Amino acid sequence: MPRLQKVIKAIDSISTWIGIPSSWLNMVLTFVVCYDVTARYLFNAPTDWAFDYAIQLYGTAFMLCGAYALAQNNHVRCDMVYRLLPVRIQAAIDLAMYFIFFFPGIIALVWSGYRFAETSWRFGERSVAVPSGPPIYFFKTVIPIAGALIALQGIGELLRCVVAMKTGVWPERFEDVQEAV
Repeated sequence: MPRLQKVIKAIDSISTWIGIPSSWLNMVLTFVVCYDVTARYLFNAPTDWAFDYAIQLYGTAFMLCGAYALAQNNHVRCDMVYRLLPVRIQAAIDLAMYFIFFFPGIIALVWSGYRFAETSWRFGERSVAVPSGPPIYFFKTVIPIAGALIALQGIGELLRCVVAMKTGVWPERFEDVQEAV
């Protein structure tokens, strides 16, 4: 079990190392939106680029923080009955759900995301929202990268389920800011 827990910790570290810095993109997004609103309403000089960059910044932050949210167990779950079950049964349910729902969806995300990104790069795709639209192939490249990171964290979650099924205790997660209950 200690070896599995080292692997889990390494995967959680990767998700944390990418997720926390990616969350700071929201600060850049805030600056872009504030700048655009100020330019538009105070100086009557709207920007052509802010809308596209705001979408790309938000989407990038959202996607790259997905593995981190999974590592922190901060995803949405309706667990009114689940939380009352013994840990081993919870782990068995989670393990089955990862194979039935999670991995097929993530494989589809990575595959289709790769195809979107590859096509976008091939054509040098640009945004059509404004005549001088920024390139969006960088943004579309984030889709398969984020999917691969979420898949890696999913492997960590599978290993976490295996440890919980054997020991009856969930392996610890990294401490981070948690919601006050």
